[in-house]
Amino acid sequence: MSITPILQFGTSRFLQAHADLFLSEGEAAIGPVTVVQSSGDAGRARRLAALADPAGFEVRVQGLQDGRVIDRTARVTSIRRTLDTARDWREICRIAAGEAQIILSNSSEKGFVPQRADSLHDFDQAMSYPAKLTHLLRARFHGGKARVQVMPTELVARNGDTLRARVLEIAGALSPDLACWIGSHVTFVNSLVDRIVSAPLDPAGAVAEPYALWAIEDCPGLILPCHHPAVQVVGDLGPIERRKLYILNLGHSWIVSEWLRKGGADLVREVMADPAWRGALERVYAEEVLPVFAAAGDALAPGYVAETLDRFANPFLDHRLSDIAQNHAEKLDRRIGAFLGWARDLGLEGRQPRLAAALG
Repeated sequence: MSITPILQFGTSRFLQAHADLFLSEGEAAIGPVTVVQSSGDAGRARRLAALADPAGFEVRVQGLQDGRVIDRTARVTSIRRTLDTARDWREICRIAAGEAQIILSNSSEKGFVPQRADSLHDFDQAMSYPAKLTHLLRARFHGGKARVQVMPTELVARNGDTLRARVLEIAGALSPDLACWIGSHVTFVNSLVDRIVSAPLDPAGAVAEPYALWAIEDCPGLILPCHHPAVQVVGDLGPIERRKLYILNLGHSWIVSEWLRKGGADLVREVMADPAWRGALERVYAEEVLPVFAAAGDALAPGYVAETLDRFANPFLDHRLSDIAQNHAEKLDRRIGAFLGWARDLGLEGRQPRLAAALG
């Protein structure tokens, strides 16, 4: 049996309160985790040590669920050890070559951006995450060629497909045989993650809302990391992506449009505590959003709206409207403009006056 079947790239508070927590709480977890820091930041040594503490670290789950206040603390014990690409690359390659069954990641947006060092033949700390992953898969290729599963959780559309395409591009420049093996023996899994992780704990741990989702798209040979209520295997991520974009994100952008027009509250939870504000939002959902989802045959949308209202009203979360308002015009187009286009395609054009007004 592998010592740590999961090799995780990323030390973020999101992963601590998401995948790491699910692996600790869930059933049939395939094994403990080796966490890899890929930034090379020596200042995070204290966090790395705390992540691998045998006693675990805390995740505080605070918010509303079905209208009830949730305030509980979980202890995460799924991480066995931590490594750093800047000093432990040889050991990371050894784990990737024969020990890992799953390579999990949640790198920063910068981590996916191609870097000049990506074209180098040998590993360099300045490489992007896809390039580092390619070199680990090369170690796997030379170490026995056993199948392995790659599970990105970055907020990138079709994240598995996107990562696969970039890895194959880099691998092709290194070795056609390597690229061929990756194409046939490495499973890249698409997934969608959703949970607000509002604050870090020191030196490790986080504060998170009760709502959590790790939607994993089914594919041949899929290895499920664990069984947990937040982990869902689905045939198609499309409906889940639409719910998140056109209910949760759309609601945020509609609130901000109203806030920019008339001012008032600073926080989302303050909006939800105002009966007039909340009533207006509920009417947008009931009269303009849910009929479109009903026309598309999505029977789960009403439940997601109810969960979203709980999430917005979270009394523990200081979610600032000014933060949501950043890049507002772009968000309006992607969230509300695209939704109105979807409504038009379904024959419901002109039935969303409040959303059309928010779009301007």
